[in-house]
Amino acid sequence: MLTDLQTEEDPPQRTLSGMSELDQVLGGGLVPASAILVGGDPGIGKSTLLLQAAAQFARQGLKTIYVSGEEASAQVRMRAQRLELTDAPVQLAAETNLRDILTTLDNEKPQLAIIDSIQTMWSDSVGSAPGSVSQVRAAAHELTSFAKRKNMSVIIVGHVTKDGQIAGPRVVEHMVDTVLYFEGERGHQFRVLRAVKNRFGAADEIGVFEMTGRGLSQVTNPSALFLSERGTPAPGSVVFAGIEGTRPVLVELQALVAPSPHAQPRRAVVGWDNSRLAMILAVLEARCGIPFTGLDVYLNVAGGMKINEPAADLAVAAALLSAREDASIPADTVVFGEISLSGALRPVSQTENRLKEAQKLGFTSAIAPKGGKSPTVSGMALNQLGDLTQFVGDIFGAG
Repeated sequence: MLTDLQTEEDPPQRTLSGMSELDQVLGGGLVPASAILVGGDPGIGKSTLLLQAAAQFARQGLKTIYVSGEEASAQVRMRAQRLELTDAPVQLAAETNLRDILTTLDNEKPQLAIIDSIQTMWSDSVGSAPGSVSQVRAAAHELTSFAKRKNMSVIIVGHVTKDGQIAGPRVVEHMVDTVLYFEGERGHQFRVLRAVKNRFGAADEIGVFEMTGRGLSQVTNPSALFLSERGTPAPGSVVFAGIEGTRPVLVELQALVAPSPHAQPRRAVVGWDNSRLAMILAVLEARCGIPFTGLDVYLNVAGGMKINEPAADLAVAAALLSAREDASIPADTVVFGEISLSGALRPVSQTENRLKEAQKLGFTSAIAPKGGKSPTVSGMALNQLGDLTQFVGDIFGAG
């Protein structure tokens, strides 16, 4: 039936899980007949997160089936006991044959099915082994098509490759409505659920969790958590006021610059783009005359957070200069702004939200680019600069 762009339809009726961080990443709750792909490193907590989500949705009245292709039902029950979820009305199945799974789902008619994981599923209509590109593609297609026909939501777990991408053909990410990545460093208890695609909400929205002995607990104030272990500011430490989706988040950037014993100095980055670090170093040398030749450079985003937005450029430059000059940035200052190849500082979006979040956490000053609408946040001193040379001169007395 044909319609036009002026046709009005009621928005989809979403179901809230009761986990506010998960609901925020989904765009306001679970949409009926939606297909969601969740990826993450092995052991990061995907199965724990989804078992908790299954229990919460089941308690909200959704008929929920959890299908595990990697564990026996007894193993899933053991995890549920540890997480204190045994009272949740979730049905379990341990199966990898796609035909049997679809038959069961057709008979039981659940409103939500969780498949853990897509790489273990196999279809007898495809001759290759489970986990192969053709099997993953066929299984994802049949599951998403079935979900749309039966008005059933499906959450599919996907393994990731060494470079952090979901394993299998890229077409799987195009088939589904939402793609979520569960991120975190094993040495940290923090976990970030990030939406990289969402047909029903904002992309790049994040939910923050903390791994505890009883599973994942929600973190309603991520900025306070990421800065909780920050002690007396040292050279190379800078607080960046960022935006993740619709949420302002403050994180600490740490840099270390030291003479290199090697002919080729090292450049190591955790939580940021390695190529963007190379660009910042080149701009500092070409536009400001500050060389890093013969120096090892290490950059780390504290807390296991990963930053993607260009607004972190100025904070990275500040951390590098602070480490190189052995001069600390004031403890009550946040930094943000994009750096162009000419050395100019470009304004970034949502400046006022960044400043308000910083103010809530006790910061009293900010360094940001000139241009755009000048925000007024009472109690915050805003130092707006035009280019990187001015930043180096004003903040570090050099340039």
